[in-house]
Amino acid sequence: MSRKGSKPFFSRGQKSLHLSSVHKYSEQNSDTPNFQMNYFTKKKNEQTQKVIIPRGLEILIAEGEGDMLDYKKEITSVHKIAKTIASFANHKGGKILVGVNDNKTISGIRSEEEKFMLQQAAETYCYPAVELKYKEWHCGKKTVLEVIIDEGMLKPYYAVDENGKRWVYIRIKDQTVLASKVWVDVLKKNNNDNPILIRYTSKEKELLQYLTTHQQITLKQYCNLLNISRWRAIRILSNLISVGVLKAVKNNNEEYYTLA
Repeated sequence: MSRKGSKPFFSRGQKSLHLSSVHKYSEQNSDTPNFQMNYFTKKKNEQTQKVIIPRGLEILIAEGEGDMLDYKKEITSVHKIAKTIASFANHKGGKILVGVNDNKTISGIRSEEEKFMLQQAAETYCYPAVELKYKEWHCGKKTVLEVIIDEGMLKPYYAVDENGKRWVYIRIKDQTVLASKVWVDVLKKNNNDNPILIRYTSKEKELLQYLTTHQQITLKQYCNLLNISRWRAIRILSNLISVGVLKAVKNNNEEYYTLA
């Protein structure tokens, strides 16, 4: 036991040496698992944690966008999303994943606002109205909204633009595109319960003979080839597409027709 007024058993210099030794020991052992875990815990908590995606949603996203699947980071316009909804209704149906980026990462939806705009687009800005079904996928703190559109029974379906004008849209690969007059006529014919009767005239015969050697033809080329009106050419092409003799192909905003 030290006496009153006695000096410590180590000097100031010795104390400094002792503390620096402790610091040196800590540095030497900083690569041990326990030390690393304690040191970086705070930084790890501050980082954005990896989003856990449910298996069903993961499979959907892995498929990629196509003629029956579309990604939307967010819904910004009822008119724009009405085009996509109408295109799926005119097709074989499809799904929209709201809250998914084009690079397949999860952004999440903005609560009920997204669903309200979708419903408004389907009921007010699609003609006839389109019924939507919803499923929510929870990915941690983020939610992805799956919107399911069945194939329509009242084709063609129109999307109403900002000026109140109606347009028909179809789905080609991963794009929503404006339908041509021929496609609109095909949709109308396919929705009609009456059988499609085709008169095999010289106009149809010459078209098929042309396609056996030239592979493809546009509407304008067909009109010029046989010197017929645009209206008549549309009717002949749509009839042959409806019965599976021809098929329409869209490429770089140009539509042409080939043998099916």
